[in-house]
Amino acid sequence: MGEHASGGSSKRGKSAKKTASAPEKTSQRAAPVKKAAEEAAPAGKAAGEAAVVKKAVPARSVGKKAAPAKRAAAAKGAAKKAAVVKKAAPVKKAASVKKIAVRPPAGESPTALVRRARRINRELAEVYPYAHPELDFENPFQLLVATVLSAQTTDLRVNQTTPALFARYPTPEDLAAANPEEVEEILRPCGFFRAKTKSVIGLSRALTEDFGGEVPGKLEDLVKLPGVGRKTAFVVLGNAFGRPGITVDTHFQRLVRRWQWTEETDPDKIEAAVGALFPKSDWTDLSHHVIWHGRRICHARKPACGACPIAPLCPAYGEGETDPEKAQKLLKYEKGGFPGQRLKPPQAYLDAGGKPAPPLGAA
Repeated sequence: MGEHASGGSSKRGKSAKKTASAPEKTSQRAAPVKKAAEEAAPAGKAAGEAAVVKKAVPARSVGKKAAPAKRAAAAKGAAKKAAVVKKAAPVKKAASVKKIAVRPPAGESPTALVRRARRINRELAEVYPYAHPELDFENPFQLLVATVLSAQTTDLRVNQTTPALFARYPTPEDLAAANPEEVEEILRPCGFFRAKTKSVIGLSRALTEDFGGEVPGKLEDLVKLPGVGRKTAFVVLGNAFGRPGITVDTHFQRLVRRWQWTEETDPDKIEAAVGALFPKSDWTDLSHHVIWHGRRICHARKPACGACPIAPLCPAYGEGETDPEKAQKLLKYEKGGFPGQRLKPPQAYLDAGGKPAPPLGAA
């Protein structure tokens, strides 16, 4: 440290010499300033040296004293963080979805997006006041199995297949003990029948062994069952237990992107984005309204835009047929005079002019 201080003073000496020779080239007008500078130079030099020594000398000793204190503070902070993590760990919920920020389309504020989305839901509620899950079921177990079977096929095909399955295996215990080859033969019309047979027998065994033969009413329990994901779990929770949930199937994904409610493509992120636009109490009915509209009017390949009741609210209007007469011919199910998906639909659906689906093998 001493060497560093003396080196600093020698540099200042050279600087002072240069300063002393400089006034010869300056004008006489600068003489008073020069004199003042020369008088102040010794004082400045002494002060500068003192400042260098004062700053340099305590640096090492202060560092030595500060190091233990710094280490102690760091250790204390780490211990505090560890205590917080340890305390918070049990609070973690299974199968939770992170909330994501709502991103409205260009030129639309978040508030305007919420209002438009909720208005679309209200309009669809008037068009489909009888909207319901289109899988036939009489209890939570039947709904759970039917929902698992509905993957990669239509609800209509599942409804035509499950009567024979439930007649032969009415309880989880019965299906858990079933011969897989016999179950495969029954489920063959549903497609992917080997994988689906494995799933329904596996979930029946899990229900029998882990839940006493009863379908659990909690999301974290349902998603542990073979072949059951969030979509299936929310169908069961919303329609068998009355617990709100958003069912993000292919129709739901297609329509919410057409309506620019979200740009997300991952089902879990879509669920979070759309859920942020609506109160939780609306989630189950919202799912029915959107899915029904996607099956009947807002089709994947050729939407019937000219017959759509929410056309003024839809940013994608014009992607499909806009001529009202031509669009009317594209309508499916009860809107076009065709039967719906269920063999045994609710009475409200029948009262509104809906027709039950034909059984398997019917002409």
